[in-house]
Amino acid sequence: MSIVPNSPALAEMHHGAPCWVELPTVDDQAAIDFYSGLFGWTYADVYGRTIAVVDGLPVAELRHADGGFGWTLYLNSPHTRATAEKAHAIGGHVLREPDEVTTLIADPTGGVIGFRHVPPDWVFGTDGHGAYAWAELNTRDGGTADAFFQELCGFEITQIGDGHAVDYTIWAVEGHTVLGRQRMGRAFTPDTPAHWMVYFTAAPEIGADSVASRVLELGGRITVEPYDTPFGRVTVVADHTGSVFSVIDPSRSVPLSEEETGAQVDDPFDD
Repeated sequence: MSIVPNSPALAEMHHGAPCWVELPTVDDQAAIDFYSGLFGWTYADVYGRTIAVVDGLPVAELRHADGGFGWTLYLNSPHTRATAEKAHAIGGHVLREPDEVTTLIADPTGGVIGFRHVPPDWVFGTDGHGAYAWAELNTRDGGTADAFFQELCGFEITQIGDGHAVDYTIWAVEGHTVLGRQRMGRAFTPDTPAHWMVYFTAAPEIGADSVASRVLELGGRITVEPYDTPFGRVTVVADHTGSVFSVIDPSRSVPLSEEETGAQVDDPFDD
């Protein structure tokens, strides 16, 4: 993947694919300062909403709120009310009653995610420096999560790893990879709840290590030191308020072997 600083690309708006990320914040100015200092975000006021912009494209929203779930991912939904009703019917929990635009749910394992109905001209910048790169659900019950989202969104599911020592699945829509799901292991403390991890891109010219160092300078902390993965060099950090997210430099990747790529999951309930 070729990454150019400050030049995100337009996300493809497949149903079920990521279409937005937002961060609820009590102190708007402090959040604005932190993320502009970290990623170089500029901001636009759109009908009272604080929209983060990179190279002219919107990449995220800082939403004033008394509380929330940290960085929240939204998936494209053709009808938010119908999505919420279906989620409830198949074992999910509706956390924010749907309106014509958004809803917020928790899957049966506890991961919180939003759905958003977007217009045909919706614009979401991804993959450039400081823009959304990836998201994955971390849960202890991978089979239940796979089955729930396969039913809710029609995802095609591919197993990465052996499903036991390493249990990671890739979710796709009509052949387009959109999300991941990881079963939490010993690297997570026993009391860690199911949660979504949102990744932002670090351009190769800047790198994940430099972004991690900048987090510290801005008053945040590094929760996982930078490390190499088959998908890029990754670090996990927390901002000045403790909201956790990951940063990935996709140029620093190690290809998966044939033994590691696995096969299609025949039974999503079989974990």
